[in-house]
Amino acid sequence: MTSDRPGSPPRLPLAVLVLGATIFCLGTSEFMLAGLLPDLARDLDVSIPAAGGLISGFAVGMVVGAPAMALLTLRLPRRTTLLVSAVVFAVAHLAAVVVDDYATLLATRVVAAVACATFWAVAAVTAVAISPPGATARAMAVVVGGLTVANVVGVPLGSLVGSQGGWRAAFLAVGLLTLLATVATALLVPETREVGDASYGAVLRRELRTFRRAPLWVALGTTALFQAAVFCTFSYLAPVVTDVGGLTEGWVPVVLLAFGLGSVAGVALGGRYADRNLLLNVQVSLVALAVALVVLAATADLPGAIVASSALFGIAAFSIASAINARVLGLAGDAPTLASAVNVSAFNVGNALGPALGGLVLAAGAGYRAPVAVSLVLTAGALGLALLSRRIERSPDPSVTLAP
Repeated sequence: MTSDRPGSPPRLPLAVLVLGATIFCLGTSEFMLAGLLPDLARDLDVSIPAAGGLISGFAVGMVVGAPAMALLTLRLPRRTTLLVSAVVFAVAHLAAVVVDDYATLLATRVVAAVACATFWAVAAVTAVAISPPGATARAMAVVVGGLTVANVVGVPLGSLVGSQGGWRAAFLAVGLLTLLATVATALLVPETREVGDASYGAVLRRELRTFRRAPLWVALGTTALFQAAVFCTFSYLAPVVTDVGGLTEGWVPVVLLAFGLGSVAGVALGGRYADRNLLLNVQVSLVALAVALVVLAATADLPGAIVASSALFGIAAFSIASAINARVLGLAGDAPTLASAVNVSAFNVGNALGPALGGLVLAAGAGYRAPVAVSLVLTAGALGLALLSRRIERSPDPSVTLAP
């Protein structure tokens, strides 16, 4: 795991790339459904809003499933948890291929979401555990990068497969790819947790004890507010392009692609520098996000600039991703599994909160730039929590500030 060149960063093990590749499969499934809703609605004879409930069901499964499964699998070896969750995820998609009613399909989506949340939480812990010292953020960048690449490559491919062979073909492709990734995980990802002789109660108390640490709660709050800020604006980017920018609908995929490419660049940039100072990376990224949001709002009616400003938005939004994940794992110490799972829930709380707040201001008639203003407020809140983290961590004994 050492580099060939003196002074250069140590290499990440191949197993980290395997985990990132599996996250790519999971992320493709999570987001591709938006492009498959019309076909799904027709095939299952339900309305578009009802079909959209499949997206909400997945989100709920992620929020609830991550901590619930973390508690249930505390005594299992992490590698076993990874393999079982990946297989369940794949089987849920293969089962969906033969489903002919909405209720059953919704059930498979919830099961897939719980499996996805479980894999994500344990993969983050495993990636950090098998990486060399000083490479925590780069390892997280690879894991998170699987999700961002899914947005740029996997989601369009899923939509393409769905348009050619129907939504069932897209589900089949994701299921088969996940099985391949599971085989690679079985062959290349090592075990990183020895079960030992400790009872389940002892392991559970150790994991729960982590949540007495004030900095951990502040970090989780930062995650939720940051994610809400990003999705409050991103969810309504399409009408900004058409109604504010005056561009045709054909420009929407171009702007979304620019955001996606920016997000990949942001993950790479953050992963490269975050290990030097995780909290500073979080703070700088939040300031950059605020600047990018201001630029996006200012250039929304300039057709030649909105593509570039959307790319800048993507870079700023995802430059924080590896650092904010790595900080939660670092603050959790020797009991990171439940903390990682709750962080997954915090991300998904932001995913739900941001679009809801943006929808409220739009419903009030504030215009399509209004969600950007809400995102700025949320970003300011996240930055405030990050600054609070610095203050708490400089106190004499920050780890016990929430202890009775």
